[in-house]
Amino acid sequence: MFTDFNFQQFISAFLVLFAVIDITGSIPILINLKKRGKKINAEKATFISLFIFFIFFYAGEAFLKLFNVDISSFAVAGSLIIFVIAMEMILDIEIFKSPEDAPKDASCVPVVFPLIAGAGALTTMISIRAQFATVNIFLAILCNMAIVYVVLKITKKIEAILGNGTIYMLQKFFGIILLAISVKLFTANITRLIENF
Repeated sequence: MFTDFNFQQFISAFLVLFAVIDITGSIPILINLKKRGKKINAEKATFISLFIFFIFFYAGEAFLKLFNVDISSFAVAGSLIIFVIAMEMILDIEIFKSPEDAPKDASCVPVVFPLIAGAGALTTMISIRAQFATVNIFLAILCNMAIVYVVLKITKKIEAILGNGTIYMLQKFFGIILLAISVKLFTANITRLIENF
């Protein structure tokens, strides 16, 4: 397996996944979640994300087919969730209302899905499977998860360094970026769905 290691492939796969996961762009979302009293367990979120990436790498398409869902439909569903999160950030509103008995742990939703191991990241991983050797993709995923863990762990320190004004500005900026990503993910995959239909 390791004989297939190629540094250029590894870097390419790493950068593609880093851009799609965009954990640095999710910092304002993470801070906003914590301000709303939600808890984020860095170890739990990283491990679950890593597990989802590895399982989806081998069995993702088969799992979705089990429910008669294709990759494009999955991506469209993910894009709608990302769209709602973006609207919350831009308009300072709370669409995902949490009932009083709702768990305070946000490690799985929305941190793992759709922010880290979302539709965009999972579909991207499957699409680059044809371009790069498995070992290079796995190493790229591991390195990205290491960065995810560090960012989740030091969110409070980042908040203290940046200050409320900068965080508010970043929240609006990355809200628009997230909105653009959701629209791109939606239009690219809805077109495929229409063509297949």
